[in-house]
Amino acid sequence: MKLMKKGGRIAGAATRGSRALLWIGSLAAVTLALSMTAFAGGGDEDGAPAPPSIGADVPVTYFGPMPSSVDKKLVGPVQLLRSGTLDHKAGSIELPLYRGKLRNGKSVWYILTDTTDKDNAEALGINHSAKLAYANVGRAVRKAWLQKDASLLFDRGAVDFSPKRALVPGAAPNAFPPASVTPGSVGDRFYTPLVRIENAGGHIYNAPVVAFDKTDAQIKFCAGNVNHDLVHDRVTKICPNGNGGGTVTVDTTLIFSFAKPSLYISMEASDPVPATLDNATFAPAMGDLPTGRDDSAFSAIERLFVIANGPMGRDNPQRQGLNSAITDMQDPLQVIGGIPTVALDYSPMWDLNLGEWTPTAIARGYRARVIDEFQYLGLVRQGHITGPGGKKFGSTGIVVNCPIVHRFL
Repeated sequence: MKLMKKGGRIAGAATRGSRALLWIGSLAAVTLALSMTAFAGGGDEDGAPAPPSIGADVPVTYFGPMPSSVDKKLVGPVQLLRSGTLDHKAGSIELPLYRGKLRNGKSVWYILTDTTDKDNAEALGINHSAKLAYANVGRAVRKAWLQKDASLLFDRGAVDFSPKRALVPGAAPNAFPPASVTPGSVGDRFYTPLVRIENAGGHIYNAPVVAFDKTDAQIKFCAGNVNHDLVHDRVTKICPNGNGGGTVTVDTTLIFSFAKPSLYISMEASDPVPATLDNATFAPAMGDLPTGRDDSAFSAIERLFVIANGPMGRDNPQRQGLNSAITDMQDPLQVIGGIPTVALDYSPMWDLNLGEWTPTAIARGYRARVIDEFQYLGLVRQGHITGPGGKKFGSTGIVVNCPIVHRFL
């Protein structure tokens, strides 16, 4: 079977939490309901938490606001990328759209998600990542200069959004690794989303490009029906406003960080396989970031823990992994390290660690959904999860750019 799609993520979902809006009540209850989508069901709802009223003698309207409304470090929903409007039902976020240009005059349309500038992160509602200060290695960061009109002039880096994304699954039952992949967008050898603004404090920003060398009119899809030959495959709407701004709506992915269901947007990968699987841009320059040194001094990365052969079945509450993502056409429900408000080491640059349940663990019935980094690492230590084909578990050397958007708990 050959899967060819431009825009509809093979490893993703379109209607996360569609039953979340069934609960109506006080302002506190409505806020709670918007964030606490159905947890135990199958399909695309199998990652977000269930309402606390289940099994109680009172409806959800009787429950007070979540503790996170008082302190965002406590349990409960927190929108972390606050610069945009999050649509829980659609599983997307609408973000400000920015336009800059290359030295040769070609337009660069981009979003801002993270920065090393803590004060500006708070002011703009984007994520602060201190770790990105150590990303300026090789081609991993490119340069830009602030212009009089507040736009950015980039030194280099182009993206081609015209390729047709295609994925041929591997032989059943192991759809992963795929037989072949073609990413839907490809950066040149100098393209990276990380940009150091040379004349504005030298801070590094995560500025993924969503369209390149196109006019406002060419990429104006304010009502949807986006032409993904012109824009990033994650874009569901894009609406330039004529003055170098506007909005762009980006599809999100459900993941777990220390057992907390969360959302991120996958924008680039340094390898064509994850770029194709997750509707991201293939950006080989990101591969210059050192991997395998998570949380050590001068590390710019955090770890992403991926399962290749987790439980499958669209309605299976234990579903997880890349085989399921391809076959069931759902989010892979990966596990990541620290995110803002949970840990001090957040970076949107994730070092991909690929694990595989062993045949013995599967035969003994141990295989189940993993939702916590240390739970995952414990299974590795016990020998139930190894690297692919029984090899030693560790970094693949692949880097993916997945800025965090929201925390459900």
